[in-house]
Amino acid sequence: MRQQRSAETRVKILEAALDLFRERGFPESTMREIAARSGVATGLAYYYFASKDAIVLEYYQRALEDLGPLLEPAQQHKKVEDRLNAILEAKFQYFEPNRRFLGALMSNAADPASPLSPFSEPSRPIREFDFAQFQRALDETGVSIPKDLAPHMAKILWMYQMGILLFWIYDRSENQSRSRQLVKRSVGMVVSLLKLSNLPLLKPARKTVLDLVAILEG
Repeated sequence: MRQQRSAETRVKILEAALDLFRERGFPESTMREIAARSGVATGLAYYYFASKDAIVLEYYQRALEDLGPLLEPAQQHKKVEDRLNAILEAKFQYFEPNRRFLGALMSNAADPASPLSPFSEPSRPIREFDFAQFQRALDETGVSIPKDLAPHMAKILWMYQMGILLFWIYDRSENQSRSRQLVKRSVGMVVSLLKLSNLPLLKPARKTVLDLVAILEG
């Protein structure tokens, strides 16, 4: 019973924090306000979450748990371009309620040293989850990938996704229609380049891509 109450309190604080982040933005919200919104003492809020960053990492964990089932329909498409379109659309729909909050996070997450950075160690689980989703899309649709590029392709698609999501966060068009147009056009281009990458003529270009991946990882 005590464990259940503890879990419920944790969820209550998380939900209150997300509500405040949506309303006021991440930088403007304080732990004291989060505690008040959730109906607990400030000290108790700090007992469950040492900081606002810890709350966001809990949100990342929730996203990790939620997205698996949500992405399963996307993984049923037979063509890789259809899968990539569907994966990105599922991400748009899932993160839509928190788009403003995610935009406010960018100033913090842009710092590679921040635990909220998509490249940080604390965010590794959700990053590796995404790698696995992209790898599954490639494997199950039978895309032919050059041997030198194959071990890195899921990571390259993840980097592409991060660029798309960043554009989507700041997209002010109605229902983020420009973002969806960007996905539709760019996914086709990515898949075409992937297929063309098997040509011997493009081996130097593949090396450049791998060099870029190494720089980004570094």
